[in-house]
Amino acid sequence: MNIAWKELKKNKSKFLILGSIVFLISLLTFIISGLANGLSQDSAGIIKDLPDGQFYMTKESGKTYSLSRIDNILQDKILNKQKDAVAFSIQMGFLNNTDGKQQSVAFVTSTDSKMFKNLKKGEIVLDRSMKDDGIKVGDALTTNQYNGKFIVKGFVKHSKFSHAPVAYVSIKDYKEIYRINEMQVIFIPGGNSTQTFVGLHSFSKNQFLNTISSYKAEQMSLNMIIWFLVVISGMLFAIFFYMMNVQKMGLYGILKAIGVKTSTLFKMMWTQMILITVIALSISILLSQVFNLIAPKGMPFSLTPDTTVQLSLVFLMIGFVGATLSGIQIKKIEPLHAIQQGEV
Repeated sequence: MNIAWKELKKNKSKFLILGSIVFLISLLTFIISGLANGLSQDSAGIIKDLPDGQFYMTKESGKTYSLSRIDNILQDKILNKQKDAVAFSIQMGFLNNTDGKQQSVAFVTSTDSKMFKNLKKGEIVLDRSMKDDGIKVGDALTTNQYNGKFIVKGFVKHSKFSHAPVAYVSIKDYKEIYRINEMQVIFIPGGNSTQTFVGLHSFSKNQFLNTISSYKAEQMSLNMIIWFLVVISGMLFAIFFYMMNVQKMGLYGILKAIGVKTSTLFKMMWTQMILITVIALSISILLSQVFNLIAPKGMPFSLTPDTTVQLSLVFLMIGFVGATLSGIQIKKIEPLHAIQQGEV
C-alpha cells in the first residue's frame, strides 16, 4: 500500500489522466443506463410494475399481444382455477380533451384485480403525465370510437405503454371502442412455465417485454452501448498498466532482487487500480445522481441505486481483470535481466 501510494504521488499526472478517462466513461455509462431505464419505463411501465409471473397469449398470435384473442370459456376456466390470475387487454388509441385536442393513449382494461384499475362504465383513470397537460379530475373526455364521454376519476404514476400514457377503462367501454369480446393476455402472478393451457403460449415477464417491438429495439441498442463502454474501460486499464509496467521493468527487477514477492507487486498494482476507480466512480455517481434530480421533466431518465451499484461493481471487476492481465509480464521478469536492461 505504501509503495503504491508513493508511486501515485510520483506519477500523479499519468494516473490523473487515467482517472479522468475512467470518470468520463463511467459517467457516460451511468447516464446512458439512466436513459435506458427511463425509456424502458416509458415504453412498458405498466408491465414492468407487475410482479413476476407468467403471461399467456394464443399461439396463433405469433407472439404479438395485439393479435391475441383468448377464448372466453378458456379464460373463465383459468381465472376460476387460478385465484390471482387476471385477463387484460392493451390497445393504442387517442382521446379528445376538453379543448378538442387529440392525445395518444394506450387503452387498458382488465378483469377484477388489484394489479389494475377496475372502473365502471364511463369512468377513466389516466397516467399522471396527462395531469401535467392540463387535464383535471372531473373532466369529460371523448374518443371518436365511443358514443359517450369518459369522466376522469383520477391519475396514476409511471403508468405508460409504448411511450404513451395509459388510460384505464371498463371492459364494457373497451369492447365498445374496439368492437371485440375477447381479452388479449392472461397473467398469473407467481406462476411458472410448467403451467400450460391448450392453445396458449406462456412467457415470463422478460420474455413478454421482448415481444413488444419498441421496447426490445430500444433496450438492445442502449445495452449494447453500455457494455461497449464497460469493455473499453477494461481495455483502458490493461493498456495503461501494461505501458507502466514496461517502463518499470528495471525497478521491478531491483525489487525482486531484494526479495519483494511477485504477489506484493500485483497487490501494489491492484491498490492503484482500486484507488483510481473508486475515486472516479464516486465523482461520476455523484454527478449522475445530480443529473437524475435536475433532468428535464419530459426526459425519460431513471437511475436507480440498484443499477448504480451493479455498474460500479462491474467497473471494479473489469478494472481488476484489465490490470491483472497487464501484470502477467511481472511474473515473467528475471531480476538480473531486468536490471541489465534498465528503466526505459
